[in-house]
Amino acid sequence: MSPWRLLLTRPEEECQALAQSLAQAGIASSSLPLLAIEPVALQAGQRQYLADLHGYQVIIVVSKPAARLLLEQLGQAGLQPPREGWFTVGAATAQVLQAQGLKVDFSAQGDDSEALLALPHLREAMNRAATPRVLIVRGVGGRELLAGRLAEQGASVDYLELYRRNLPVYPAGILLRRIEAERLNGLVVSSGQGLEHLLQLAGADWPRLARLPLFVPSPRVAEQARALGAQQIVDCRGANAAALMAAVQRTTAPAD
Repeated sequence: MSPWRLLLTRPEEECQALAQSLAQAGIASSSLPLLAIEPVALQAGQRQYLADLHGYQVIIVVSKPAARLLLEQLGQAGLQPPREGWFTVGAATAQVLQAQGLKVDFSAQGDDSEALLALPHLREAMNRAATPRVLIVRGVGGRELLAGRLAEQGASVDYLELYRRNLPVYPAGILLRRIEAERLNGLVVSSGQGLEHLLQLAGADWPRLARLPLFVPSPRVAEQARALGAQQIVDCRGANAAALMAAVQRTTAPAD
């Protein structure tokens, strides 16, 4: 049995799946979802992006909620998506689209914007037009680095924003109480916004929690955590269960 006892903070459904994977590897965890997915109503301009999917050389889907909601919107509108030109940040998001028969490229080197930008297939898709059109399917806000880098390469970038990630309502002090009651010795966040919500929920308790090992999905979030005062940061180089488990296994747990 692993000495690690981790606090998971993903959306509820993802926390459950991750907890099961960790338990199979002998790693204990406790779930406190800090990201609640709220679909947003599409305005006329956003619906036009859906109707014009075939006009994009590159369609980037940044998360599993984005993939699921995109497929729902297409189904409701009676639209058939193109089979090619799809890219995702991570394998888990790709699987949602691949289940519908779409050809999806993603990086096996990490679940972040930098890994995606390094994909040869992405550069090939960008080269199919003098001014390639790129659609980024996401929640409200985020992935600005990705859009900026693509624009620098001459792309015209549009955003299709399908949801918000809200912080669920919890009683004051629940974070520290949960950690102390279950003797948790590590924190896990899956995104920059998840880290922001962790800080928000911690409130005045953050200086104490900042001493715990913090598992993050990418160098970008690691830098963000460092700026917020986290003292032990572990970059998993991926947000999936395999990346987290590999990081846990190579990291020494704190002494009780």
